[in-house]
Amino acid sequence: MRKIRIVFAVLCGALLINNANAMDLSLNDAVSKIMSESNDVKKAEANVKQAKAQLDAVNANRWVNVKATASYINMVNVEDPTSDQGVKLPPAFGGYLTQMTGYNQIPDNIFMAGVSVSQPIYTFGKIGNAVDSVRSAIKMSRTNRELTRREVAYSAADLYWTAKMTDEIVKLAQKDLDNTKASKSKLTATGRANRGNLVKIETDIASKEINLSDAEFNRDTAHSMLKIFAGIDMDEPLNLTDEFPNEFPAMQEKKLTSTPQWDVLQEQVKMYEASASSKRANGYPTLAAVGSYDYVTMGTDVSNVFAKQGAQSAYWGVALQVPIFTGGLNRANATVDAMNAEAARQDLDKAKKITSEKYNTAIRQYNHLRDNLDNMKNARDLAAKAYQFSQSRFGSGQTSAVELAEVASGLYQLDMGLLNAKYKILMSAEAVKKLGK
Repeated sequence: MRKIRIVFAVLCGALLINNANAMDLSLNDAVSKIMSESNDVKKAEANVKQAKAQLDAVNANRWVNVKATASYINMVNVEDPTSDQGVKLPPAFGGYLTQMTGYNQIPDNIFMAGVSVSQPIYTFGKIGNAVDSVRSAIKMSRTNRELTRREVAYSAADLYWTAKMTDEIVKLAQKDLDNTKASKSKLTATGRANRGNLVKIETDIASKEINLSDAEFNRDTAHSMLKIFAGIDMDEPLNLTDEFPNEFPAMQEKKLTSTPQWDVLQEQVKMYEASASSKRANGYPTLAAVGSYDYVTMGTDVSNVFAKQGAQSAYWGVALQVPIFTGGLNRANATVDAMNAEAARQDLDKAKKITSEKYNTAIRQYNHLRDNLDNMKNARDLAAKAYQFSQSRFGSGQTSAVELAEVASGLYQLDMGLLNAKYKILMSAEAVKKLGK
């Protein structure tokens, strides 16, 4: 007997050491860790950067466009490609060429270089509307990031409170089993126990041991899921420090005026409308200031290409570029964007109705569960007293194991119902935070 006590003391000490070494994790810490590990949040951040890069690309069309070209040409005599003489001419024509150019051969090595400059002055909405469209896309990406963060925060809270609930269920299952074992001890301590009561209570003990094992498995599974999403080592034990509250403040019903989802759809409408205007403007003229400088030199071979001063030319002015026919491409692209804008507008109207109803339902559910919580607590306390009374009577042989099991089952169900109600109240509050401003 003494040896058994020593072993029991060692096991309890080991459990205390494990709990002391467990990682403390609060709800806020869990949300922060899951947020930093979330691929959805990382993608949302990348989308914001991508949208900003698109704005830089569109704005680049506003500024000076400078192009430089350089080329070298060696003309080939088709009749004799290996000949040094690039082009063969009749003697008479060659004489005239010598008089005009000073060359007695056609210079078949030519070098050309030039620079052209173009600065848009007025594009009739092509660039301006395109910039407005991208700016709306940037706002969309930022709002989508906020929407994603809210979704991840809600999921993180769900993971945390689910894991916490499994912790509490293990405690309830252990307490239920301990109470049944205590009832058996009282039954056997009074002397010769009723055979039927003894068989029934041992059956209950076996059933509740299975229930405890299932609860522990569910707890381990919930903790594993929380560790995976929070980036915590799977071998790290967790101590969830936040407890289920006993009191919840009232929540006032109010009209939902704005949500990130609505903001995204509103900006989507603006983006498509601006894009449609930009594509429609592709059929309008473009007024630009232009300038060019060209330099050309030539020689009979590579060594004398730069022997003489080459020809230079330059110009500057204003150009009006007018598209004449595109096969209806601009109008078709604008129509597609206009239809997308209309679809986004319909989605916005639908989202306002659905999200408002979800928001109001979450508030109503929160208040409904909160109002019933006190009654559930009172019912649970009465069930606990009834169990204590029934357990005492069972120990003295005044009641049956069947009646005791029914009372114990009622207490366990009320404990579970109270725990589930607290979980639903907390998640209703999280739903309100996710949906509203």
